[in-house]
Amino acid sequence: METNKTDKTILMKGVKTLIFALLSLFMGPILLSIAFNSPEKPLYTPILIVGCLISAFAIFLLFKGIKIIMNSMFKKK
Repeated sequence: METNKTDKTILMKGVKTLIFALLSLFMGPILLSIAFNSPEKPLYTPILIVGCLISAFAIFLLFKGIKIIMNSMFKKK
């Protein structure tokens, strides 16, 4: 019976992805709150769009990072 061992390099890649996701999870809502606090400013629309894109990218990075970590632990070689 073959045992699965964790691939450390792939695990670190997943952790790095989750760190970027964590940074995006903070930056996206901050930009959205800045945009919603000043809707009369000329940069309202660009900041709102960037905040939405960063928030969506954070969710994507979360799923990708968790998938990479799971592959490092449970994938057979």
